[in-house]
Amino acid sequence: MRLSFNEAFDRFLDQQRNEAAGMRRELLERDLTGTRKLCEMLWTVFGTLDDLVLEFELVSETGVKIYADVYHRILRIVFEAEGYVVHAEKITRERHSFEQMRVRSFVKHGIKYMPFSWDELDKKPDMCARSVYELLGRYGDTASVQWMELPVYEREIIRCAAIHPGPFSISDACQWLQLGAGPTRQVLRNLVDKSLLVPEGGGPHRFHKLRLSEEATRR
Repeated sequence: MRLSFNEAFDRFLDQQRNEAAGMRRELLERDLTGTRKLCEMLWTVFGTLDDLVLEFELVSETGVKIYADVYHRILRIVFEAEGYVVHAEKITRERHSFEQMRVRSFVKHGIKYMPFSWDELDKKPDMCARSVYELLGRYGDTASVQWMELPVYEREIIRCAAIHPGPFSISDACQWLQLGAGPTRQVLRNLVDKSLLVPEGGGPHRFHKLRLSEEATRR
């Protein structure tokens, strides 16, 4: 039996909270009314909440951690729900500059940015959904069929490694996947076994750094 959106979202939120730590966990414990509205609209588009990350964490161009309401890990799109009072009526000059820096940081990481207002999500959800469909129509056919055959977490590692400067660490991969060290190591081992990652230091089973293989860069 198919879950209702509210049932699916509550389960999804519990899972995201259990996997989160630090500031991301604190953000997930706050009032997420806007995020729920946003996810309900995305649910009508994708039919699932799989591949979404709530309060996605990223290091900005200034070196500080920034967070996005909802991130699609496969399509590399940030979706945000913005309330008028917080994001327009009472915004300070400093906050306005910070918000522009956030958007630049997403773009520099090759992430598409799609904001919606609470009013749009409340009063025009169909219009919001059409906007997402239009974006998918423009970019959805660019993904390699070979990559889409890989499991979700493996695709995310490949995508992030491609824009990471040089070899990456286990902690980098944990942040990308928003998972703990154990599950992340298993994903990395699978990619090493598939000759898509090459370990640097420590050997094929105990590695400290990894990089994309030539096979991965040719795909």
